[in-house]
Order: sequence, then C-alpha cells, then structure tokens
Amino acid sequence: MMKTQNNFNFKKLTVPVVVMLAFWGLGLWGFVASGYIQPVIMFGYIGTALGVGLGLYETLPKQKKPVGRRLTLFLVGLFLMVIAIFMSRENVQIEGAIFGLLTGVIQMGVIHYVIAKIIGPLLFGRMWCGWACWTVMVLDLLPFKRPSGRLPRRFGWFRYLHFGLSLGIVLLLIYGVGFRAGASGSIAVTWFIIGNLLYYAVGIVLAYTLKDNRAFCKYVCPVSVPLKITSRFSLIKIGGEAAKCNDCGACVKMCPMDIRIPEYILHNERVLSTECSLCQTCITVCAPEALKLSFGFDVGGKELLREQSA
Repeated sequence: MMKTQNNFNFKKLTVPVVVMLAFWGLGLWGFVASGYIQPVIMFGYIGTALGVGLGLYETLPKQKKPVGRRLTLFLVGLFLMVIAIFMSRENVQIEGAIFGLLTGVIQMGVIHYVIAKIIGPLLFGRMWCGWACWTVMVLDLLPFKRPSGRLPRRFGWFRYLHFGLSLGIVLLLIYGVGFRAGASGSIAVTWFIIGNLLYYAVGIVLAYTLKDNRAFCKYVCPVSVPLKITSRFSLIKIGGEAAKCNDCGACVKMCPMDIRIPEYILHNERVLSTECSLCQTCITVCAPEALKLSFGFDVGGKELLREQSA
C-alpha cells in the first residue's frame, strides 16, 4: 500500500485568518457602536471573501494560485458596487468620500476610505489594490500581465495631480456653487457610475497603449495617494530569505508594479516599496521559494522600481 504524507503547513493560513478576523472584528465593533447589523454583514462578507481568496492562494498549486485572487476581486468588487449603486445609492469614488467628509454625511464612501485606504493599510498595506479593487477587477482581465517597466518616475505624479483635481472640484462645488449632494442620492450614484466607466475607459486605453494592465494604477489612480502614506507602516509585507534568492529576476519581470524585489531581499529587507499591492505574483513565480508574506515592524517608502530603458 502506498503511503501518502501530508506536508501542509498551517502557518500558511496565518495571514488569511488574521485579515478575515480583522474585518469581522470591525463588523462587530460597528454593530456594538451603532446597534445596526449592517456592519457585521458587510465587513463579515468582505473579510470572509478575502480570507477565502488568500487561503486558496496559499493552498492551491502554483499554476492555479491566481484563481484565489481573481475570485476575491470579483466577490468584493461586485459586492461593493452593487451595494453602492442599488442599495445605499452613494458615490464611493474618492470625490464622494470627500463630499461626505466636508458635508458631514458619514456614508459608505467615507467609511470605505477610512478603513480600506487609511487605517487598513497599517495592517495589510495596499492589499486593497491587489485583492479588492473593482477597477483592477476589470483591468486584470486584459492580456498585458508582463510589463516592460515603468515610464520615467515623473509620470507617477499624474496621480497626485488627479487627487488634487478631485479635491479642487469638490471644494469648488461645495463652497463656490453650494452643491452638497455629491455623497448620496441620485446625482451621487450617477457620478459614481460615470466615474467608474471613465476609469475603465482610461485604464483600458492606457493598458493597450503601454502594454501594461496596471498602467492606470501607476500613473493615474488618485486612490494610491492616501494608500501610499499609511502602507509605509504596514505590518504585512513581502519578505524573503537572502540565502535562497538566486537573483534570477523572474519576480521582477512578472511583478505588475515593476518592483525590483531581489534588491530588498538580498539586503535582508522586506519589500519596502509603497507600490506593492501584495498580489503575491512574485511568490508564485519564485522557483527557489525565497519569498513569502510576513509580519514585521519596519518603515517602507524605499522605492526600487524598474523603469523602461531610454
């Protein structure tokens, strides 16, 4: 009789379980604070979807690992869009969150940005970008999964210009025109739908022009501005073992955000770039299995990025 050996390491499920419990904890806190069950349903669902997707990524064979992330992108992205459009009828674009903050309307957009884009990244970095973003949900279906490097770094400042433009438009509408209905209601949800369609259109055009699925994220997306601030202090980052890394460059070639990963690992650092979305593609393609998700205390912001040659 042939003997089989179970070599499964349950430590691999540490990150999925921690992320899932963190969201359930938020939901329970929201229930206790408000008396409403909705926070438990929303955050419990998101946490479970992330936990399942991250768990599948850890347990599936290498060839099938991306299934976990794509599944989670659709489970979370479509869920939030359906709630925003058909149930709460809110604008969950960044402008809707700014409207909510400045007009005192604490709606889904404000809560979403505070948790997913400001406080959450202290624990899980830019995991939102890699695992839950409804824009990435669509852009990841495009065929350009192996970028050739970034445009010169100055092009990344368009994200900050976009953020400033969004903020300026909201300030003008509130204090210059007296318009305050940008957070919730029929106008707000129309803004959200049109805004998302524009994001998709720009993202697809950029992807085909630059042959890069994540060109929108690198050069245009305003959401990365607040995300890059708090994700510097993320407890969860990509770590690795310098002794195992052979500097083959496979992780760099496949990284959708063009991060020069070995340069961190070979200097006994975790990946400190605030561009990392924790998609774990680098872990999947690493033949010597030198990379892994890890918990730790360090400060990111050291950007080692692969740029296109002139």
